[in-house]
Amino acid sequence: MNKIDDILSRYREGSHENLIPILQDVQEAEGYLTESAIVRIGGFLRMSTTKIYGLATFYDQFRFIPAGRVHMRICNGTTCFINGSGAVVTAVREALGIEPGQTTRDGRFSYELTACQGGCNEGPVVCTGENYHTRVRPEDVPELVSKLKALADTR
Repeated sequence: MNKIDDILSRYREGSHENLIPILQDVQEAEGYLTESAIVRIGGFLRMSTTKIYGLATFYDQFRFIPAGRVHMRICNGTTCFINGSGAVVTAVREALGIEPGQTTRDGRFSYELTACQGGCNEGPVVCTGENYHTRVRPEDVPELVSKLKALADTR
């Protein structure tokens, strides 16, 4: 049984209210939502793939391309924004050459903007996996990216 079938076996067939939890589970297992996964989910729930894709694109939590080996989440909540997360995002964009939601061509990096990550008095916050980098400034980004490149190369 493949990962998607295993996930679907935990839900009731044709039960539309399970769409979002199924999409979350599939993305967690696969890293992103593939076209084939959406087709499989559509068949299981008896929903059109257009409706599934429409709902999934409404929420910024869902990805349709693989994340990088190192995926950064940059807090853009109110406090982090006031403390300069916009400039951090600009520095990350320049350092990696990609926009939020994209992945570098070599597959090393991706990043996204998030709402509050709970580190308001430590912001701006950049999260990489289980690691939280606090009080990040634009001038810190080149060194952070350099350290994360080494980490990406071990994955």
